This record gives sequence, C-alpha cells and structure tokens, in this order.
Amino acid sequence: MCVGMGLAYLGAFHAPHPHDLRVDVVGSGPRAQVLAQTLQDEADGALDVRTVAGRDEAVGALEAQEVFGAYVPGARPELLVASAASDTSATVVRKVFTEVAAEQGAPLEVTDVVPVSKGDPTGQGVFFLLVALSIGSYASVAVIGGAGAVLPLRIRALLAVGTSLVVSVIGAVFAGPLFHLVDEGLGGVWAMAWLYSAGILLIGVGLHTFLKRWTTLGVMVLFVMLNFTSSGGVFRPELQPGFFASLHAFWNGAGFVEGVRAHVYFGGHGLGRDVLVLALWLLAGLVVLGVAGAAESSRVRGAGGAGEAAVAGDAAGGASGGAADGAGGAADGAAGGASGAEEEMEETVAV
Repeated sequence: MCVGMGLAYLGAFHAPHPHDLRVDVVGSGPRAQVLAQTLQDEADGALDVRTVAGRDEAVGALEAQEVFGAYVPGARPELLVASAASDTSATVVRKVFTEVAAEQGAPLEVTDVVPVSKGDPTGQGVFFLLVALSIGSYASVAVIGGAGAVLPLRIRALLAVGTSLVVSVIGAVFAGPLFHLVDEGLGGVWAMAWLYSAGILLIGVGLHTFLKRWTTLGVMVLFVMLNFTSSGGVFRPELQPGFFASLHAFWNGAGFVEGVRAHVYFGGHGLGRDVLVLALWLLAGLVVLGVAGAAESSRVRGAGGAGEAAVAGDAAGGASGGAADGAGGAADGAAGGASGAEEEMEETVAV
C-alpha cells in the first residue's frame, strides 16, 4: 500500500506541468495572429494557442469547456477564464498571460465567466466529496464481504445497493445543506453520487468472491490510487503525465467530478458522456457479480459432489465409522472456515 500510494500520488501530482493546454487569443488581425503564433512557439508544447474572431465566441468556448483561457489584447488587455472547470488550470493560464500583459506594459484584467460557488472557493470541494464517497463505499465492501460472506450473493448485492443509497444521501447532505459546495442541481449530484457508489460496491462485493482478504487492497488500487489521481479534481489531465491523463477519459472518479461540474456550472454540456461513464462502471459491477455468482454456484456443486462421494464411501466402509469420520471432517471444515473468517474480519477492522 505504501509503494502503491507513493507511486500513484507522487507520480500524478509531484510536478504538474501543462501540455497542450488550450487557450485562445481574441482577434482576427495580423497582431492577434502574430501573438498567437509567438505564444505557441515559445510554449514548446505546453500551450495549444488558437485565435477566435470575437469575445462572445471566446466566452462560448469557455462555457463549453473547450478552452481554459482567452486573451483579449488591447490598451486594457483582458483575460477570460472559467475557474469552475479547474481552478489550477485557470491559475496556470493567468500566470502565462500576466507575463504577456506585463511585456506590453499594461495591467491585466481577469474576468471569471464561470466562477465556482461561494461555498467552494478553491473549486476542489467536489474532489473531496469524491474522497468521502469513495471511502464510504470501499470500506463498506470490506464489511459486506467479511461479515456477510456466509450470506447468499443476492443478499450481499442488495446490501451493496442499500449501502450505496446511504452513502449517496450522506454525500448530498455534504454537498448541499452542510457545506454548500453547490448552489443548484443537488438532485443531479445525488444521482451521480449513487451511480458512483453503487458501481464501487457492486464491483467490490463481486471481487471478494475471488480476492477474499485481498479485496481491500484491490479496491484501493482501483478506487484510490488510480481513481483520485486521474479524477481531475486537483489537476486536470492537461497538467498531468500521460498515464493519468489517459485514465481521466474513462475512470469513474473523473466521470463523477466532471459530471458534477458539467451539471452544476456548465448547463449540462458534456454531461451525457460523464453519466455514461458512471453507468458503464455500474454495469461492470453487475457483470462482476454475475461471474462471482457463477463461481460460487460451481463451488457449491463441487462441494456437494464431494460430500456425496464421501457419504457413499462411509456407507461401504461401515455406518458408524463413516459417521464419525464425517462428523470429524465437518468439524474440521467448520473450524477452518471460522478461523479464516475471523482472520479476514480482523484485517477488515484494521484497515
């Protein structure tokens, strides 16, 4: 866990550096074209600079999350940003164009066309909400898997669905009335929180059939080490190494974070894709549960066949001796199963 967390967090966050960060220069004349080309050349791959004809077009691109900043040159230069898309990306853009304006000898006016809510001034509250939802979900996997291992898989699946409902309601309370991370769209935030939590719980409960005591480590790799680092809640993929930037396209944490942003701040633009990502992870959970159910049924049938063979052998060798051996074998099996379950619960509580 130490090695995994170190590789994941330091690999993703230790040296954020922009690459292909899309910004616009507003204007259609030679001056705007020269400025855009100069920035493109000097950035050496850090920026993707284009020109747009007017300010309204630049605002529209920001509201569609197609761009992270737009520079309007002139006697009083203006920089347009959308901090709700990513405060860290907006900060990088602001730093770049502050230097550009300083070279022109003019102060830079910054306009935030899509600001974050007052309850989330850094824009990272959604990320920490993701952390709370994730811990509530994968910790519940350990309990359902360990304490509920003797229950039929369908009961464990129902427990997972019920737990995800509880976790999502807690998340909605955090996001709305408690910390006011969002000013509107709380119902949609709750729905995405439920999709996200249910996906983790169903995948985790299904994996427990195969991983047993290693399930907690498995879900931490999936939903902490790879998930938090690729979610875009701290740094968007344009500021991260390629591996984590690629995960952002389809990992469930990114689906939740970007989905909440799209729903709350950007009028639902791009929301369908983010909801699809969450729904596909939920579908993956159902598939893993189906495979786990088939595996458990196969084990039960195998155990039943072995038991019938043992009974037949006992009957041929003598009823009393066979009964004694059978009872002894059952006792040993029960003791072994109880010991394994106890060890697993101890590790679950420790984690």
